[in-house]
Parts: sequence; structure tokens; C-alpha cells
Amino acid sequence: MAQDDNSLVLHKPRATVTKKTLVWVLAAATLLAAANSADEKRLSVYAPVATYSLSVTERNGREYVGLLELLEPLGRVGSEWARGRWTIRFNSVGGEFIADRSRAKIQGRDFDLGAPFLVENARGLIPISAVVTLLPRFLGTQVNFRENARRLFIGDVALQPSFQLETGPPERLLLNFTAPVNPTISTEPGRVRMVFKRDPIVSPGSQTISFDSKTITHANYSEGNGVAELDVAASSPLMATFANGGKTIILAAAPSSAGGDAPTPGSGPAPSQSAPSGGGSGTQPVSHRPLAVVDAAHGGDERGAALSNQLVEKDVTLGWARLLRHELEVRGFAVLMVRDGDTAVTLDQRASEANAARASVYISLHVSSQGNGAHVYSALLPVEDPSKGAFRAWNAAQTPVLPISRAVAGAVLGALQKKQIAARGGAASLRPLNNLLMPAVAVELAPGSNGPDLTSANYQQQAAAAIAEGVVAMRDRLGVQP
Repeated sequence: MAQDDNSLVLHKPRATVTKKTLVWVLAAATLLAAANSADEKRLSVYAPVATYSLSVTERNGREYVGLLELLEPLGRVGSEWARGRWTIRFNSVGGEFIADRSRAKIQGRDFDLGAPFLVENARGLIPISAVVTLLPRFLGTQVNFRENARRLFIGDVALQPSFQLETGPPERLLLNFTAPVNPTISTEPGRVRMVFKRDPIVSPGSQTISFDSKTITHANYSEGNGVAELDVAASSPLMATFANGGKTIILAAAPSSAGGDAPTPGSGPAPSQSAPSGGGSGTQPVSHRPLAVVDAAHGGDERGAALSNQLVEKDVTLGWARLLRHELEVRGFAVLMVRDGDTAVTLDQRASEANAARASVYISLHVSSQGNGAHVYSALLPVEDPSKGAFRAWNAAQTPVLPISRAVAGAVLGALQKKQIAARGGAASLRPLNNLLMPAVAVELAPGSNGPDLTSANYQQQAAAAIAEGVVAMRDRLGVQP
């Protein structure tokens, strides 16, 4: 966590420039970055232990993906680059690759990649077409790879939706799934569009499903660049609601406004967010899954605190963040990971991503080899000039929700203490807490007072469960942020 203090010093020389930077300026930059990233090629991976997305690189007319990044969320992995050979060990399985050669060895057996193996900055790249035959050798299980759509399914994780048309009145279309889903939903005249970025849904058997209905006529399924999409066509505006703990999406005709005209369809928030109340004209989906942003501190070249000769903070926070994601998801939250691999993310990027997602709560995770137990922090805001109208200074964006942040920190603190983890609370000038528009806390974990160290899976699991319980206890006070 000491690295963040250094980050504060590094940002200090331009504090006079950014002190009065308005939130809308960074929001515009976020939208521009999102537009640029829309063209980026992505590979989505769905596995029982993790769901994540990787960048796809083009080299010599072929698509490549980082092997270390592909395996890292699935188990223990390490690699070494020396004298033209790149070796990797995943759990107990070893592999050996040679730069610019299409032949490799896994557990001593030859394997054909179909295209040369590439090494860039000690990072091993494999052709994406080799994933379907290479991964089973490391994982010991079959995979289903939809190469054209860049969607990789490991084990039995795929969700196939079923459709149920209720003739009513009112007439409704029920989309049923075997697990909760969290698509981004938007409505347009005559169309409801559902984009599944993290849910492993697959074709319902046909790309087009027709319904014997005058209102809801048909649905189209498509997938590409790591996402799946369901479009439902209708003769009148539809609205989407959620039921059955997020396992069912219900589409029905939008109610007429007071003047008798149908409301103008608009884009609703993702189902992970609460629909705003009030008399707006757009149709809004009803939420059952608030969105939590989990931020594993550091990453990439920013290693964080050195915990031992081999262990650094960025690796421990990532594993702990994945445990927290699971604990939150089983308690009904949707979770956005700021990083799900060893990637560098700036402090402003972390805040921008959480703000753009309109999350309900943000949790930053740090670890330290000093002291014992846990520290729970809310933001310590700098002295700022009063905000002007609807605008808010970037370094004081947290101001309106700071009381709720302190309440969340208190709930997390109490949950940690209930699990016999020594915990203390306080406020800290720790970015990006002060740049966030939603309730935000940071938790720093040190070795346990009764012996467990930071690498203990049980210790991390207990801490993750306590954080999730504290957040859940505050669920009624969390909501979509402006």
C-alpha cells in the first residue's frame, strides 16, 4: 500500500492544475476511451472459477493472445524467458516454447501450435487458433472455443436461454436462465437489445426465434468479439424487468404515459443498477443486482509493497479480489473487476471506470507485511472551493456520498471483527477514493494476529467474506450514482 503514498507525491506537482478539474471533463475522456476500446479485439473466457476478457494482438495477419494472461486466472502459474526458450508451469503441468517456432512441448510431449510462438517483452504469445487444443493439455478438461466470436468456454458453464410467451393479458415474454445474468439493456423503437459481456450464454438452438404474437414478434441471437447479443423485436415499446434472483428477464409492453401516448423508449441502466424513480419518459429495467467495483491495487510495472523476496503486493491483491468477487456474487451483487490480470491501471483510469459504470459501491484492496489484521479506510478529502452548480471538483467528487462511505466502512469493520480479524478504521488521503461518485472504501490486509500469513487462502477467504457481509448489510443505502 506504500506505493499509493508515492502515487500521491507523483500527482502533487499537477495538483494546481487538476484541483478544479470538473467531473464532466474526465467523463468526456472516459467516453472517448470507451469508443476507442469498442474497436479493440477481445477474447472472453468463461470458466467455473473466473470470467474474464483478454486483449487480442494481430501479428503477421494472425490473431495472438498472451498465454500467461490466459492461464493466470485459472490456477497457479509462473513463467521464465531465457536463451530463446520460454517455459511456463501451470499448477503441476510444464510447457516449453521456442520463439518463432510453431512446435512446443507440454509435459514433454510435442505439440503443434499451427503458427510461430512469439515473445514480446518476455511475454509469450500463442496463436488464438491453438487455444482449443492447447488448453485441455494444461487444464485436463475439454473446452469449447467459438473462434469466430472469440468466446472460450471451459467446462460445463454455458447458459442456454429458454423462451416462454405468456399471452396474458398482459402479454409477456420470459427469458429463463439457469443462473443469474447481468446484460446491458437498451430499448429502441420496436427493439430491446441485450448485450451479455460476462455471461456465458450460447445460442438457444436457432439464430432467430419467432413467436405467435402480434406484439413480440421474434428474437435474434448473435455473438462476436467476445460478447453475445439478444435482440427482441416488437410492434410497440417494451420494458424489461428482472425476477427469480436475476435468472429471468421479463419483457412486456411499456405502460402508457398519463397523456395516453406510449413513452419514448430510451436506454435503461444495466440490470446491476437500480432504476431511478420518478416520472421519466424512458422505460427502465428493475434491478435485483447492484454493481460492486472490486479494485485489486497495483498491477503491471507497479508491483506494490514487497512482501518477501518473491512475493509482491499486486499478486496477492489480485487473488484476494477474485475471492471477494465470488463472495459478492453469491450474495446477489454483480461485480466489475478493475483488473483481472497483471495489467497496469492508473489511478484516474480506476476512478473513471467505476464512475462510468455507475456502480453502487467501490472496494479497493491492499495488503501489507507490516502490522496485523485489517485497516478499513474511507476518503480523507482535500480542502476544496465550493462546487459550482451541477459541477464538482474532481478531487472532491466523493463529497456527497462520504457519509455513506463511512457507514459502509463501519459495517465492513464490524464484519471483520465478528470473524475474529483484528480491524481498525480511519480516513486516508488515498486515491482514487476522493475521485469516486459512489460509496467507496479501501481495505488493507496484514498478517493475522494469531499466525496466518497473507498467502493463506483461508485467511483471505475469511476477510473477503467479511467485506461482502459488511457491504450486503448496507445494500439498502446503496444505489445508482449520477
